[in-house]
Amino acid sequence: MIKDCTSVWDSCLRTIRRNVNSQSFKTWFEPIRPVRLSNNALTIQVPNKFFYEWLEEHYVSLLKMTIRQELGENGRLEYQILMGAPVAPTVAKEPVSVRTNSKRSGGIQPGMIDTGNIKNPFVIPGIKKLKIDPQINPTYLFDNFIEGDCNRLARSAGMAIAKKPGGTAFNPLIIFGDVGLGKTHLAQAVGNEVLSSFPNKTVLYVSSEKFTNQIIQSIKNNAVNDFVNFYQLIDVLIVDDIQFLANKTKTQEIFFHIFNQLHQNGKQLILTSDRPPKDLDGMEERLISRFKWGLSADLQAPDLETRMAILESKMSKEGVELPNSVTEFICYNIKNNIRELEGVLVSLIAQSSLNRREIDVTLAKEVIKNFVKQINKEITVDYIQKLVADHFEVPVEKLAGKTRKRSIVIARQLSMYLAKNLTNKSLKAIGENFGGRDHSTVIYSCKAVQDLLDTDMIFKDTVTDLEKKIKLSLNEV
Repeated sequence: MIKDCTSVWDSCLRTIRRNVNSQSFKTWFEPIRPVRLSNNALTIQVPNKFFYEWLEEHYVSLLKMTIRQELGENGRLEYQILMGAPVAPTVAKEPVSVRTNSKRSGGIQPGMIDTGNIKNPFVIPGIKKLKIDPQINPTYLFDNFIEGDCNRLARSAGMAIAKKPGGTAFNPLIIFGDVGLGKTHLAQAVGNEVLSSFPNKTVLYVSSEKFTNQIIQSIKNNAVNDFVNFYQLIDVLIVDDIQFLANKTKTQEIFFHIFNQLHQNGKQLILTSDRPPKDLDGMEERLISRFKWGLSADLQAPDLETRMAILESKMSKEGVELPNSVTEFICYNIKNNIRELEGVLVSLIAQSSLNRREIDVTLAKEVIKNFVKQINKEITVDYIQKLVADHFEVPVEKLAGKTRKRSIVIARQLSMYLAKNLTNKSLKAIGENFGGRDHSTVIYSCKAVQDLLDTDMIFKDTVTDLEKKIKLSLNEV
């Protein structure tokens, strides 16, 4: 059989999928495209240089193993880097305006720009030799932005930018995701790192709302040119929530010109949004096109381990300790919003101090009711199937199928065992949820699981963790 690049790469992906977690596979391998197969060399296309460097640093052994498995000992992997985005010009070490005016009496100190007659929309007009306030929260740092599979790409890109602002392929960097996942934190962490490493750089953070209001005022004062000229002096511009620029024609027009000038001069742009550029309705196509020049990186809801790490980090910062049962209960119930984790922690501490109560699961339940509409849920067979399928990384629909693949058989039998022990469903009803199997199959599955529990300690730990997860997440502790 003659192999082609697609079939070879598909075979490689099947091996890779078994050796990495699902989020890493989605982030680092799904975007890759096979290009050609020639002389035992498979060429794959990656989105950018950073992507290639990440694969070489973290997955080179796995890739070498899979390629040789498919093409033999002489098999090779070659990369083709997608070059769709324009390359930023060489970055000057200082803005032109700074160099031009630095010979004046007293010079201009690092971090200061001579605004001349340009009005600064952030301060009272008329002040010269003004140090620009970056408008950044100094507590938003990389050190307290916990890394997980949910944010690794965005965080890594942000760190690369902080080391070389305006000099990477990630210009602009678009950070998108739902509310409360850390977009503002990450964007400002880049700004803080640049300020620390490059004190001569001018960094500015602005919300889209403030940006729009400044434009309105500049139009009223007939000072649009001053407004544009001021923003063109910034080395790293961070604009938060760009989706709110939708349907604001004049604001988009002015932002377009600012964006173009900064990008052409090798300055860095970092934008945040609640959705990817392609879904930004009400935005001019020419702006969306420019947003796609760099890297769009999403922040996803953190997994349980990342949520635990985030909560423990916040506990350490506050100088408090919580019982493990309380920490686990909070993280099982607060799943999609990091801000809510912090809010629950603050509320717990306040309730404990004001009412002189010990922090336990009972108190945690009372507090969480203010954040989650409903935490008391019935344990269902469907819920157990989804949880077990996620744990074993198998499609949930396979549990009701006829496949005899070992990983799916174990997941199916364990789901039946948990359904029997944790729900009030009859054996017949449980079997119906697994493709109409009869009660004798459920009995056999439960016995098979029990036999494994008696002989395999690792499997026993897995079952214990899953039972605990089900009970905690459904408020049955």
